[in-house]
Amino acid sequence: MAKRERTTAFRSAGPVHIPERKSRRGRRWKKRVGIVLLSGFLLFALWTLYMQVRIGQGMSLSSEHSTDVAIVLGARLWDNKPSPALKERLDAAYEGYKSGAYPKLIVSGGLDSPEMRLTEAEGMAEYLIERGVPKADIWLENEATSTYENLLLSRRIMEQQGVHTASIVTHRFHGARSRDIAEFLHYDDPQFVLADTEALNVWQTRGREMLAFTKWLFDKSRLPDGK
Repeated sequence: MAKRERTTAFRSAGPVHIPERKSRRGRRWKKRVGIVLLSGFLLFALWTLYMQVRIGQGMSLSSEHSTDVAIVLGARLWDNKPSPALKERLDAAYEGYKSGAYPKLIVSGGLDSPEMRLTEAEGMAEYLIERGVPKADIWLENEATSTYENLLLSRRIMEQQGVHTASIVTHRFHGARSRDIAEFLHYDDPQFVLADTEALNVWQTRGREMLAFTKWLFDKSRLPDGK
């Protein structure tokens, strides 16, 4: 009797509607979103690893022989004076000049902002002259606003002055991108003088360098190589 009553009650309640199709669609959508997010994360992780390996490889670049000139890549001035980080590059360039690794210096960098009195190149030249480098041995490139422009415009100065080989002076974390740009611009066997840094946080700079290097790799397909 009890069994019959339960059966009757169940039938009177009517069929239970389960939105199976909608539920399956929701699960499929969530799965696809999860796959996309996971794929994006894995691609970002792989790209980060690849870029950090390239940056790390560039940190071991060195100078194997003397060159006609050294190109000091610019960085910010503080109150019209080289920042501590820029001084590190300039000191490395000065040591090479003093040892006879190159007889001339190109200092490259434009105006940081309209409020500045000096371009990066002018500020660097003043610093080197104070250290004892004759003004005649310093060539100024006063327009560049990027590493690409540093090397493009400095190469034009080299052509005007009739010199052919260059040592590129920058920081270690910046070596790989500098080499890639120099090769893109057809530098003849560029050498590298890479400064260590105490003024900058290495891991923060490597993070920013990864972004800058990535931007450069996208940009260079549309930039002229200067030839």
